[in-house]
Amino acid sequence: MSRLFSAYVIVDWSAAAKPTTGADSIWIGVLKRDVRFRLTFESYNPSTRGEAETRLAAVLDDLKKRGERALVGFDFPLGFPRGLSQALSLPGEVRWRAVWDQLAKMVKDKADNTNNRFGVGSEINRRLTGGPFPFWGCPPKDALTTLQPKRPREHGPDDLPEFRYADEAAKGAHSIWKLYYNGSVGGQAIVGIPAVRRLKDARGNTVRVWPFETGFKTLTEADLDGVATVVAEVYPSLIKAVPGAGEVKDLAQVRGLAEHFAKLDEAGKLGAIFAAPKSLSEEAVASAETEEGWILGA
Repeated sequence: MSRLFSAYVIVDWSAAAKPTTGADSIWIGVLKRDVRFRLTFESYNPSTRGEAETRLAAVLDDLKKRGERALVGFDFPLGFPRGLSQALSLPGEVRWRAVWDQLAKMVKDKADNTNNRFGVGSEINRRLTGGPFPFWGCPPKDALTTLQPKRPREHGPDDLPEFRYADEAAKGAHSIWKLYYNGSVGGQAIVGIPAVRRLKDARGNTVRVWPFETGFKTLTEADLDGVATVVAEVYPSLIKAVPGAGEVKDLAQVRGLAEHFAKLDEAGKLGAIFAAPKSLSEEAVASAETEEGWILGA
């Protein structure tokens, strides 16, 4: 079986409100083939999300020009817990895309990394419940009537779920409703999804988002005909990364995850991990395909 991809790009994102590099900042790892078809790794540590988006665009366009298909993994959720699109009465039948479009309208992310993620969470809370729920987490100075530093209560049976099916499968994954503190994937998703949306929309159907546009199934070469890039959600903690001398953990993780997917692809086993786990219920599969998304390899 031939390889599905020629390059593997892993992005460790950040919702930082100011330019930053080093640990706990944005890291982009690119594992691609050199002129002798040997896999080589290069990394980038842009100080802002704007710089990261520009770099990713250049990487993707270069790979496409060379006729090389890329797997691009982002370490934040590409979808929210089931029911959000309906609860917000968003237009359109494609639920994941409706949420993407809504975030793109709301998010203001400036060149210096200042952003309004807390304001976005607060406004969505207002529309959903009129109070500081389900989004939570912010510095005390940014607290609002509809967004508080601490979670006000547990999720009840009539609330949107706290976790996606993928988060439950991954075990240890943080809730997307958490906007601040360690593991604040909610903040990363709010500022990250609009960036992925721009990268995708600028390249049309040559970019497919898994599992929303590919199906939650084993992928084959035939499924990817005409596709230059497959975008997926990844979980860096899926593998154990061992930093080299002087390396930060983030860099080791993006390199390790890229190498992990490359090895699976070389062995003809990568396509299978795009399929839904056999134990997953029909409801969970449908939710993952239409609005929640999934974590590659979970």
